[in-house]
Amino acid sequence: MCFASHCFLGLLSLLWQAPGEVSRPNVIVIVADDLGAHDLGCYGSKFHRTPELDRLASEGIRFTQAYAACPVCSPTRAAIMTGKYPARLHLTDWLPGRGDRPDQALNRPALRQQLPLAEVTLAELFRDAGYVTGHIGKWHLGGEGFGPLEQGFGSNIAGDHTGTPLSYFAPFGKNGRTMPRLEDAASGEYLTDRLHREAERFVETNCERPFFLYFPHYAVHTPLKAPAELVQTFPAETPFMGQQNNPTYAAMLLAVDNGFTSDNGGLATIEGPLTPATSNAPAREGKGWLYEGGIRVPLIITGAGVTAPGRTSAQVAVSCDLLPTLCTLCGMTPPPGVDGVDLSGVVRDQPAEQPRAIYWHYPHYSNQGGRPGGAVRDGQYKLIEFYETGRRELFDVVADPREGKNLSADKPDVLERLSHNLAEWRVAVEAQMMTPNPDYRPNLQAEGGRITLPAKTATVEGIMLRYEPLPHKNTLGYWVRAEDTASWEFDVVRPGKYRVEALVGCGNGSGGWRGSRQVSAASNRAPVHACTVTSNAASAMVM
Repeated sequence: MCFASHCFLGLLSLLWQAPGEVSRPNVIVIVADDLGAHDLGCYGSKFHRTPELDRLASEGIRFTQAYAACPVCSPTRAAIMTGKYPARLHLTDWLPGRGDRPDQALNRPALRQQLPLAEVTLAELFRDAGYVTGHIGKWHLGGEGFGPLEQGFGSNIAGDHTGTPLSYFAPFGKNGRTMPRLEDAASGEYLTDRLHREAERFVETNCERPFFLYFPHYAVHTPLKAPAELVQTFPAETPFMGQQNNPTYAAMLLAVDNGFTSDNGGLATIEGPLTPATSNAPAREGKGWLYEGGIRVPLIITGAGVTAPGRTSAQVAVSCDLLPTLCTLCGMTPPPGVDGVDLSGVVRDQPAEQPRAIYWHYPHYSNQGGRPGGAVRDGQYKLIEFYETGRRELFDVVADPREGKNLSADKPDVLERLSHNLAEWRVAVEAQMMTPNPDYRPNLQAEGGRITLPAKTATVEGIMLRYEPLPHKNTLGYWVRAEDTASWEFDVVRPGKYRVEALVGCGNGSGGWRGSRQVSAASNRAPVHACTVTSNAASAMVM
């Protein structure tokens, strides 16, 4: 059995002809959930084993500059299904989404809880072109009345409103609910293996007519669970040092890969037992962030229509491109109003790569620590704009894929051009914006007369300075430039004299630390005396 993939997700798109159907190739789109940009062997991983996916890459085209339409799952899936940006769909966060909180300065816009039935989906396009359509795996685009069967699929196995499987081992149920059409699973059966068998059955049943199979895996989403016999084939996990070394995650990925014989940015932060799942190094951050680690993904297309197999392409691609590209390769006309670009010429090795800009809008606080913002990549440059503070960061992601040097001060013309384009794009797609939180109460950790300001709540301005989440140090790290700053907002409930203390650690041979602190009033908040000091403690008067 042969598949193909693109991933943010991990997405692989596979096309091959059915007998007598030269112009109507069968299509399988395979998505792996939370798969990082560098998690496959063909993308450089030395720890994970993905021989079948690597083989498919050698038989097709592998994109090195592919992106998810959003740093979390549901919006990216909506973009795959419709060819439209999540901002245009008003579906910009995982469903049902993270609610507003008192310690968040901005409130999220109203979040659509399902993919609207009025949208034309890939499944509906293939169905109307005479294809048999099937969905196997994770849906996460709406519940009752908005599931796969209402969106153009003739069959559905395991897909519902949830983003996490009820269980990775049978029985596939919880609290009286079972994943659709998996009720007969033998006790202990592994979910990924079962979904592969269902996919094989779909292909065998429909091999005499053109078909479209959408096969979005639940793996490698948390909770991290894998058969013990696969986990034991990988070295035991070593202390996490920004590298791929999680044997359970590796075993889950190997199980996905095993289905390719005869399938958003990887999760790089703590999110349940056995996490983090992976490291996206050298890309910065991971799932939930607009840095490269949260949105860069693998993309492989293989099968009919792919000329000069074994190629890599530096064409910039995004999830929205899948719909118009597959339409052209299969002789169909994309619906009007799609945002994606037809990349069939790149697949066929005809014209050179197309210059284009791609955009993101994420008006949410992510569970992984990401802050709300927007971004645009145009050519080698990428701009990130943070909605809370208006801070802008500009990177040359070709020369600096780690996004370590903010070029905002060095290239003001590029900064302003991309800022203008991003603002115009938000208007064009009618993006929903955040609003000030009237109940904002930052850093509510006051206890026993002490106000603690955790590193993770800091607003950081600097080139390398960043918050290093667990399982790193749970601190602000890479503070190597005197110009870099970190600031906190907090409420003081009564006037008085406060002692400001900072916990600072220096590595061996660092030469020590010297810094300054200021305490001042935030806008529209009570005034305080400002103080600037260079010692490890300071006093400030709060009036």
